[in-house]
Amino acid sequence: MYEIAEKALKASMRFGANEAEVYIMESQKTSVNIKKNLIEGAKENIAAGIGIRAIVNGAVGFASTNVMSLIDDTAKSAVSSAMAQEDDPDWKALPSNQKYPSVSGIMDKEIKDMQLDECISHAVEMIGGASTTPDIIVTSGSFSRSHGKRLIMNTNGVEVLEEGTGVSGFADVITSSGETSTAYDFAISRNNDIDFGAIGRNAAELAKRSQGTISIEPCRTEVIMHPFAISDLIENAFMPSIDADNVQKGRSSLTGKIGEAIANERLSIYDSGLLEGGIGTGIADEEGVASQHTTIINKGTFESYLYDTYTAGKDDVKSTGNASRNSYLSTPSVGSRNFVLDYPQSDLIADTDNGIYVNTVIGAHTANGISGDFSVEARNAFTIKNGSLGRPIKSLMISGNIFEILRNINGSGNDVRNVGGTITSSVRVADMSVVG
Repeated sequence: MYEIAEKALKASMRFGANEAEVYIMESQKTSVNIKKNLIEGAKENIAAGIGIRAIVNGAVGFASTNVMSLIDDTAKSAVSSAMAQEDDPDWKALPSNQKYPSVSGIMDKEIKDMQLDECISHAVEMIGGASTTPDIIVTSGSFSRSHGKRLIMNTNGVEVLEEGTGVSGFADVITSSGETSTAYDFAISRNNDIDFGAIGRNAAELAKRSQGTISIEPCRTEVIMHPFAISDLIENAFMPSIDADNVQKGRSSLTGKIGEAIANERLSIYDSGLLEGGIGTGIADEEGVASQHTTIINKGTFESYLYDTYTAGKDDVKSTGNASRNSYLSTPSVGSRNFVLDYPQSDLIADTDNGIYVNTVIGAHTANGISGDFSVEARNAFTIKNGSLGRPIKSLMISGNIFEILRNINGSGNDVRNVGGTITSSVRVADMSVVG
């Protein structure tokens, strides 16, 4: 990988770049799909490629290829793309070589060496877990394991080589008798520590418990949101407002609000690329800036936006190590790493006299990323009476504003979940509008 990267950098400079960056990725992924209680199929995907960013007088060009014999042509295309654009006065420079932290829990040899038969057996475990509840069908599901390497090199001395693994399971189920009800469960980890049978059991038990629904009248009440529900709202309604690119383009309601109280004084939120075993953990972000811990909200007070190198240069601040990209096919942009909600925990349902419990929401992607307003359908929702879950609710809409949620959070459960890149427990929010 180093030899290819060095060749690409030299070619970029030879064709006229002032600076250049190379991103090389190699990955191997095995996936097993489930449909109607049966293994539908399994496949393995092996991918490798290189992306080259070339900078000419502040203009950035990009090209990529998965054919390593075409390195020179790709470098030339990246430089030509930069030369065809106008100079960007906001461009400062690519990251420079720096000291990188140590991280742990992102590489598991068991996952790296996992064979197809073991992958299939984990998918079967999910089906078996669901079958412990009568009259349940796993309508769809999947198991996935991955292993990959990435190399980031640039002409300013950055050299980052890192290897990691990941594994996940998902099961979506439906009842086959009585009132139709659906539910799902999901788990993801960098290590081979997931109970796949529990994924099926959890989904099946929730679907069964969701039968026998009742209707409720519109009201304002306390709402407890499962980690799946609150993380969905946070990702779609809150994260866009702390993206420095959105802030700089006037697409954030948090513009100019650093230092202001925007949340409950017991709530803190931070983003970290250093979290042990985190899905977004690594020694560096996706352009070679050393990973760090960034406090977004400290005891209710807003402290920071998230930056990559380009947006940091525009504001004359340091990058927070939040450059993100999906693969070698794209250039980096601002993204979260491991986004953590921190609030004192308790036995949340037992501490709630009356309210509603919501497991998942549908439609969070329609939230207004500028204002934070949202209106979503709640799934697998239940009434709460005298500190216990009550009857399942037939149909429920929840509307509100994510910044009001942050101010009105008044409790957090002890059921912390890693939902992709967001780590949170259930949260209780006061005075939410619900419509049955």
